[in-house]
Amino acid sequence: MTTGEGAAIRQVRLRAPAHTPAPRAVGWWRAQWLLLTAGPVVVLAVLGAFLASARFWLLLAAALLALVGIGCAVLVPLWWFRAHRWEVTDEAVYVRTGVLWQEWRIAPMSRIQTVDTVRGPLEQLFGLATVTVTTASAKGEVRIEGLGHEVAAELADRLTRITQDTPGDAT
Repeated sequence: MTTGEGAAIRQVRLRAPAHTPAPRAVGWWRAQWLLLTAGPVVVLAVLGAFLASARFWLLLAAALLALVGIGCAVLVPLWWFRAHRWEVTDEAVYVRTGVLWQEWRIAPMSRIQTVDTVRGPLEQLFGLATVTVTTASAKGEVRIEGLGHEVAAELADRLTRITQDTPGDAT
């Protein structure tokens, strides 16, 4: 390696992105867990009410599923909140998600194609939004979930400005 080549190589160090989701995201995730669990619990309870021969087992299954759902609604969102991180610099969008299977996504500004903000009904109820960054990558979009809707709007505007000022990747 010549001296010129060594000067061009930069040391890259992976660190956790700086920002967490909005604290309200914990409530949003809890509501998602409870809604996900409520449907099957109600179906099992109704079936248990009408099917006398299987009543005990159906109601037992409903009760156990309800306990698991409530436990998950209490604990998992707190775990997710500690694990989810995001950051935007002038060079890239960084997102870390996952608890058991952590995923680090880095989207260079030169590869960003679109920036979208999504607010589903539950997100609106909690004053949250998701920013979706679509890139020229086979891996797909980068999602920053659980942002306050004001922060999401500012972030989408900032990303749009930065990507407009960033030349595209020729590779």
